[in-house]
Amino acid sequence: MVSVFKSSEGRRDIHDRYESLLRQWPVENRQLRLPTRYGETFAIACGREDAPALVLLHGTAANSASWIIDVPLWSRHFRVFCIDIIGDAGLSAESRPPYESDAHQQWLDDVMRELSLSSAALAGMSFGGWLALDYATRRPECVDKLVLFSPGGIGRNRNILLWAIPLLLLGPWGRRKMLERIGGRPATSLSPAESSLLELTATIFTHFKPRTAKLPQIGDEALQRLNMPVLAILGGKDVFIDAPETKRRLEQNVPDLTMRHLPEAPHFIPGQTEAVLQFLLDPAEMARRSGQAM
Repeated sequence: MVSVFKSSEGRRDIHDRYESLLRQWPVENRQLRLPTRYGETFAIACGREDAPALVLLHGTAANSASWIIDVPLWSRHFRVFCIDIIGDAGLSAESRPPYESDAHQQWLDDVMRELSLSSAALAGMSFGGWLALDYATRRPECVDKLVLFSPGGIGRNRNILLWAIPLLLLGPWGRRKMLERIGGRPATSLSPAESSLLELTATIFTHFKPRTAKLPQIGDEALQRLNMPVLAILGGKDVFIDAPETKRRLEQNVPDLTMRHLPEAPHFIPGQTEAVLQFLLDPAEMARRSGQAM
Protein backbone atom coordinates (compact mmCIF):
# COMPACT_ATOMS: atom_id res chain seq x y z
CA MET A 1 0.00 0.00 0.00
CA VAL A 2 1.30 3.46 -0.94
CA SER A 3 1.58 5.68 2.13
CA VAL A 4 -0.62 8.78 2.43
CA PHE A 5 2.33 10.60 3.99
CA LYS A 6 5.23 12.05 2.03
CA SER A 7 7.81 10.35 4.26
CA SER A 8 8.09 8.24 7.40
CA GLU A 9 9.57 11.27 9.15
CA GLY A 10 6.58 13.39 8.10
CA ARG A 11 4.17 10.74 9.39
CA ARG A 12 5.99 10.71 12.72
CA ASP A 13 5.89 14.53 12.95
CA ILE A 14 2.13 14.62 12.31
CA HIS A 15 1.43 11.77 14.73
CA ASP A 16 3.62 13.29 17.45
CA ARG A 17 1.75 16.61 17.26
CA TYR A 18 -1.61 14.85 17.12
CA GLU A 19 -0.84 12.61 20.09
CA SER A 20 0.32 15.67 22.03
CA LEU A 21 -3.08 17.25 21.38
CA LEU A 22 -4.83 14.05 22.43
CA ARG A 23 -3.06 14.24 25.78
CA GLN A 24 -4.62 17.72 26.17
CA TRP A 25 -8.15 16.51 25.26
CA PRO A 26 -10.47 18.80 27.24
CA VAL A 27 -12.80 16.11 28.64
CA GLU A 28 -12.36 12.62 30.03
CA ASN A 29 -12.17 10.15 27.16
CA ARG A 30 -11.33 6.66 25.96
CA GLN A 31 -9.17 6.11 22.90
CA LEU A 32 -10.29 3.10 20.88
CA ARG A 33 -8.81 0.94 18.13
CA LEU A 34 -11.63 -0.57 16.09
CA PRO A 35 -11.11 -3.46 13.64
CA THR A 36 -12.80 -2.98 10.24
CA ARG A 37 -12.54 -4.73 6.88
CA TYR A 38 -10.52 -1.71 5.63
CA GLY A 39 -8.06 -1.69 8.51
CA GLU A 40 -7.87 -0.47 12.07
CA THR A 41 -9.79 2.70 12.87
CA PHE A 42 -8.91 5.08 15.69
CA ALA A 43 -11.73 6.74 17.66
CA ILE A 44 -12.10 8.98 20.72
CA ALA A 45 -15.13 8.36 22.96
CA CYS A 46 -16.28 10.92 25.53
CA GLY A 47 -19.44 11.80 27.41
CA ARG A 48 -21.80 9.63 29.46
CA GLU A 49 -22.02 6.07 28.22
CA ASP A 50 -25.83 6.08 28.57
CA ALA A 51 -26.28 9.32 26.57
CA PRO A 52 -27.50 9.38 22.95
CA ALA A 53 -24.72 8.71 20.45
CA LEU A 54 -23.15 11.38 18.23
CA VAL A 55 -20.60 10.24 15.62
CA LEU A 56 -18.24 12.90 14.16
CA LEU A 57 -16.34 12.71 10.84
CA HIS A 58 -13.63 15.32 10.20
CA GLY A 59 -12.60 16.77 6.83
CA THR A 60 -9.75 15.54 4.67
CA ALA A 61 -6.15 16.48 5.48
CA ALA A 62 -7.23 16.41 9.13
CA ASN A 63 -8.10 14.13 12.03
CA SER A 64 -10.34 14.10 15.10
CA ALA A 65 -8.47 17.03 16.64
CA SER A 66 -10.79 19.11 14.42
CA TRP A 67 -13.50 18.69 17.09
CA ILE A 68 -11.46 19.66 20.14
CA ILE A 69 -13.30 23.00 20.54
CA ASP A 70 -16.77 21.40 20.21
CA VAL A 71 -16.57 18.29 22.37
CA PRO A 72 -16.66 19.97 25.81
CA LEU A 73 -20.23 21.18 25.18
CA TRP A 74 -21.52 18.32 23.04
CA SER A 75 -20.23 15.64 25.40
CA ARG A 76 -22.38 17.06 28.22
CA HIS A 77 -25.43 15.79 26.35
CA PHE A 78 -24.16 13.00 24.05
CA ARG A 79 -21.86 10.04 23.99
CA VAL A 80 -19.53 11.53 21.39
CA PHE A 81 -17.40 9.37 19.09
CA CYS A 82 -14.75 11.24 17.06
CA ILE A 83 -13.62 8.94 14.23
CA ASP A 84 -10.31 9.18 12.37
CA ILE A 85 -11.24 8.53 8.74
CA ILE A 86 -9.23 5.81 7.01
CA GLY A 87 -6.71 7.10 4.49
CA ASP A 88 -6.34 10.46 6.19
CA ALA A 89 -3.98 12.32 8.52
CA GLY A 90 -4.95 10.55 11.73
CA LEU A 91 -4.16 7.24 13.40
CA SER A 92 -6.41 4.98 11.32
CA ALA A 93 -5.31 2.65 8.53
CA GLU A 94 -3.98 4.39 5.42
CA SER A 95 -6.34 2.58 3.02
CA ARG A 96 -8.28 4.68 0.50
CA PRO A 97 -11.06 2.62 -1.08
CA PRO A 98 -12.71 4.06 -4.22
CA TYR A 99 -15.51 6.57 -3.79
CA GLU A 100 -17.58 4.99 -6.55
CA SER A 101 -18.45 1.95 -4.45
CA ASP A 102 -20.12 1.02 -1.19
CA ALA A 103 -16.73 0.72 0.54
CA HIS A 104 -17.12 3.71 2.86
CA GLN A 105 -20.61 2.57 3.83
CA GLN A 106 -19.13 -0.84 4.69
CA TRP A 107 -16.38 0.84 6.70
CA LEU A 108 -18.90 2.89 8.70
CA ASP A 109 -21.07 -0.22 9.15
CA ASP A 110 -18.04 -1.86 10.78
CA VAL A 111 -17.34 1.22 12.93
CA MET A 112 -20.96 1.35 14.12
CA ARG A 113 -20.93 -2.38 14.89
CA GLU A 114 -17.69 -2.11 16.89
CA LEU A 115 -19.18 0.81 18.86
CA SER A 116 -22.35 -1.27 19.50
CA LEU A 117 -24.51 1.39 17.83
CA SER A 118 -27.65 0.53 15.89
CA SER A 119 -28.15 4.24 15.12
CA ALA A 120 -26.65 7.62 16.01
CA ALA A 121 -26.70 11.29 15.15
CA LEU A 122 -24.04 11.80 12.48
CA ALA A 123 -22.05 14.98 11.77
CA GLY A 124 -19.46 15.48 9.04
CA MET A 125 -17.24 18.31 7.89
CA SER A 126 -16.28 18.84 4.21
CA PHE A 127 -15.11 15.39 2.98
CA GLY A 128 -16.49 13.99 6.23
CA GLY A 129 -19.77 15.67 5.27
CA TRP A 130 -19.77 13.71 2.00
CA LEU A 131 -19.08 10.49 3.94
CA ALA A 132 -21.91 11.25 6.39
CA LEU A 133 -24.25 12.11 3.53
CA ASP A 134 -23.31 9.01 1.53
CA TYR A 135 -23.92 6.84 4.59
CA ALA A 136 -27.23 8.51 5.47
CA THR A 137 -28.58 7.99 1.93
CA ARG A 138 -27.58 4.30 2.01
CA ARG A 139 -28.44 3.60 5.67
CA PRO A 140 -31.14 6.14 6.64
CA GLU A 141 -32.39 3.82 9.39
CA CYS A 142 -28.99 4.16 11.14
CA VAL A 143 -28.91 7.98 11.24
CA ASP A 144 -31.12 9.77 13.79
CA LYS A 145 -30.09 13.30 12.78
CA LEU A 146 -27.57 14.55 10.22
CA VAL A 147 -25.32 17.63 10.46
CA LEU A 148 -23.39 18.73 7.36
CA PHE A 149 -20.62 21.33 7.59
CA SER A 150 -19.68 22.55 4.07
CA PRO A 151 -20.32 19.09 2.59
CA GLY A 152 -18.77 17.94 -0.66
CA GLY A 153 -20.66 16.03 -3.34
CA ILE A 154 -23.75 18.26 -3.64
CA GLY A 155 -22.64 21.43 -5.43
CA ARG A 156 -19.82 21.54 -7.95
CA ASN A 157 -16.28 21.28 -6.59
CA ARG A 158 -14.20 24.40 -7.11
CA ASN A 159 -10.70 23.98 -8.56
CA ILE A 160 -8.41 25.39 -5.87
CA LEU A 161 -5.21 24.09 -7.47
CA LEU A 162 -4.88 27.21 -9.64
CA TRP A 163 -4.10 29.32 -6.56
CA ALA A 164 -3.18 26.71 -3.93
CA ILE A 165 -0.17 25.18 -5.69
CA PRO A 166 1.63 28.53 -6.19
CA LEU A 167 1.06 29.35 -2.52
CA LEU A 168 2.38 25.97 -1.38
CA LEU A 169 5.59 26.65 -3.31
CA LEU A 170 6.19 29.71 -1.10
CA GLY A 171 6.92 27.73 2.05
CA PRO A 172 5.42 28.51 5.50
CA TRP A 173 4.16 31.95 4.45
CA GLY A 174 2.33 30.46 1.45
CA ARG A 175 0.84 27.64 3.52
CA ARG A 176 -0.41 30.20 6.06
CA LYS A 177 -2.06 32.27 3.30
CA MET A 178 -3.66 29.15 1.83
CA LEU A 179 -5.10 28.18 5.22
CA GLU A 180 -6.49 31.70 5.62
CA ARG A 181 -8.35 31.38 2.32
CA ILE A 182 -9.79 28.05 3.45
CA GLY A 183 -10.61 28.88 7.07
CA GLY A 184 -10.40 32.65 7.34
CA ARG A 185 -7.88 34.78 9.17
CA PRO A 186 -7.24 33.37 12.68
CA ALA A 187 -8.32 35.37 15.68
CA THR A 188 -5.68 37.59 17.25
CA SER A 189 -6.12 35.81 20.60
CA LEU A 190 -6.13 32.00 20.47
CA SER A 191 -6.60 29.46 23.23
CA PRO A 192 -3.80 26.90 23.73
CA ALA A 193 -5.98 24.25 22.03
CA GLU A 194 -6.61 26.51 19.02
CA SER A 195 -2.92 27.33 18.69
CA SER A 196 -1.98 23.64 18.85
CA LEU A 197 -4.64 22.82 16.26
CA LEU A 198 -3.27 25.46 13.87
CA GLU A 199 0.25 24.09 14.29
CA LEU A 200 -1.00 20.55 13.63
CA THR A 201 -2.85 21.71 10.49
CA ALA A 202 0.27 23.41 9.13
CA THR A 203 2.28 20.24 9.80
CA ILE A 204 -0.31 18.13 7.97
CA PHE A 205 -0.19 20.40 4.91
CA THR A 206 3.60 20.03 4.91
CA HIS A 207 3.81 16.22 5.13
CA PHE A 208 0.48 14.75 3.95
CA LYS A 209 -0.53 13.66 0.44
CA PRO A 210 -4.01 15.11 -0.12
CA ARG A 211 -6.76 13.15 -1.81
CA THR A 212 -6.99 13.95 -5.52
CA ALA A 213 -9.96 11.84 -6.66
CA LYS A 214 -13.12 13.79 -7.44
CA LEU A 215 -16.03 13.21 -5.08
CA PRO A 216 -19.11 11.70 -6.79
CA GLN A 217 -22.21 13.86 -6.74
CA ILE A 218 -25.10 12.71 -4.57
CA GLY A 219 -28.14 12.54 -6.86
CA ASP A 220 -31.54 14.11 -6.21
CA GLU A 221 -33.19 10.74 -5.62
CA ALA A 222 -30.59 9.88 -2.96
CA LEU A 223 -31.03 13.26 -1.24
CA GLN A 224 -34.78 12.65 -1.13
CA ARG A 225 -34.14 9.47 0.88
CA LEU A 226 -32.90 11.57 3.81
CA ASN A 227 -35.90 11.07 6.07
CA MET A 228 -34.13 12.28 9.23
CA PRO A 229 -33.80 15.94 10.34
CA VAL A 230 -30.85 17.54 8.53
CA LEU A 231 -28.85 20.66 9.45
CA ALA A 232 -26.63 22.13 6.72
CA ILE A 233 -24.08 24.84 7.56
CA LEU A 234 -22.66 26.64 4.51
CA GLY A 235 -20.31 29.58 4.01
CA GLY A 236 -20.86 32.03 1.16
CA LYS A 237 -17.09 32.43 0.64
CA ASP A 238 -16.32 28.72 0.42
CA VAL A 239 -13.32 28.09 -1.86
CA PHE A 240 -13.91 24.32 -2.15
CA ILE A 241 -17.59 23.87 -3.00
CA ASP A 242 -20.24 25.80 -4.90
CA ALA A 243 -22.21 26.88 -1.82
CA PRO A 244 -25.17 28.45 -3.71
CA GLU A 245 -25.70 25.26 -5.72
CA THR A 246 -25.31 23.14 -2.58
CA LYS A 247 -27.92 25.28 -0.82
CA ARG A 248 -30.34 25.10 -3.75
CA ARG A 249 -30.13 21.32 -4.17
CA LEU A 250 -30.54 20.64 -0.46
CA GLU A 251 -33.55 22.96 -0.21
CA GLN A 252 -35.16 21.35 -3.25
CA ASN A 253 -34.66 17.74 -2.20
CA VAL A 254 -34.30 17.27 1.58
CA PRO A 255 -37.70 16.99 3.30
CA ASP A 256 -36.72 18.02 6.86
CA LEU A 257 -33.95 20.58 6.37
CA THR A 258 -32.62 23.35 8.60
CA MET A 259 -30.38 25.63 6.52
CA ARG A 260 -27.75 27.81 8.17
CA HIS A 261 -26.18 29.90 5.40
CA LEU A 262 -23.51 32.41 6.46
CA PRO A 263 -22.71 34.68 3.47
CA GLU A 264 -19.33 35.91 4.78
CA ALA A 265 -18.06 32.58 6.11
CA PRO A 266 -15.26 30.48 4.53
CA HIS A 267 -15.12 26.69 4.05
CA PHE A 268 -14.27 25.92 7.67
CA ILE A 269 -16.79 27.81 9.77
CA PRO A 270 -15.98 28.42 13.45
CA GLY A 271 -18.44 29.23 16.19
CA GLN A 272 -21.17 26.70 15.36
CA THR A 273 -21.00 24.59 18.53
CA GLU A 274 -24.12 25.98 20.23
CA ALA A 275 -26.20 26.08 17.01
CA VAL A 276 -25.44 22.41 16.34
CA LEU A 277 -26.30 21.47 19.92
CA GLN A 278 -29.67 23.23 19.69
CA PHE A 279 -30.44 21.27 16.52
CA LEU A 280 -29.39 17.95 18.03
CA LEU A 281 -31.25 18.29 21.33
CA ASP A 282 -34.82 17.04 21.44
CA PRO A 283 -37.55 19.59 22.32
CA ALA A 284 -37.94 18.32 25.91
CA GLU A 285 -34.22 18.79 26.59
CA MET A 286 -34.30 22.27 25.05
CA ALA A 287 -37.22 23.23 27.29
CA ARG A 288 -35.34 21.93 30.34
CA ARG A 289 -32.25 23.99 29.40
CA SER A 290 -34.38 27.10 28.91
CA GLY A 291 -35.92 26.63 32.34
CA GLN A 292 -32.50 26.33 33.96
CA ALA A 293 -31.38 29.57 32.30
CA MET A 294 -34.31 31.57 33.74
